[in-house]
Amino acid sequence: MRLLEANGYPVVEEAATDVIALGHAVGNTEPWQDPDFIDKVLVLQRQRQESIRESAGTTVFFDRSPACTLALSRYLGFAASCLLSTEVSRVIAERTFEPLAFFIRNQGSVQPTPARQISFQDSLAFERLHEQVYRELGFQLIEVPAGPLADRVALIRQTVSQNHKQLPTIGHGHGLRLGKCVH
Repeated sequence: MRLLEANGYPVVEEAATDVIALGHAVGNTEPWQDPDFIDKVLVLQRQRQESIRESAGTTVFFDRSPACTLALSRYLGFAASCLLSTEVSRVIAERTFEPLAFFIRNQGSVQPTPARQISFQDSLAFERLHEQVYRELGFQLIEVPAGPLADRVALIRQTVSQNHKQLPTIGHGHGLRLGKCVH
């Protein structure tokens, strides 16, 4: 995401990491276990989505979408909340995102962080769940295989350039808005 941003693309940051960091800051060692965790992530995602200012023809990259949050909810064993169901339905009905989503494949390892405490094996299951959810929701996944960062970004930029010419703009005067899932 940083390299896309450095190349001039607007980027909407992922929300779950910040919700977890806030939970940790107030003394909750496992905020992802709270029943309202998913809704907190959704609220922050929506705030970030609405805060982005784009002009017609602009490509905006979203580091996670409500589809990712649905996958996270399932992975954590939570039933979809009313807010989650409503938000997923909204982005599908309003065509908030392009029907294309870059699916960034795992790089063969996982770097643990305070917010990401998942084994490599579990990350593969989470990746499969993400893929399943995106397909269920009708997205066309563009595979971005493991490899050097510059190669992956070049593939993304080439795909955006090609599809920007072929696809109509989705939404209310918005440019190309692409979801992204990173595992």
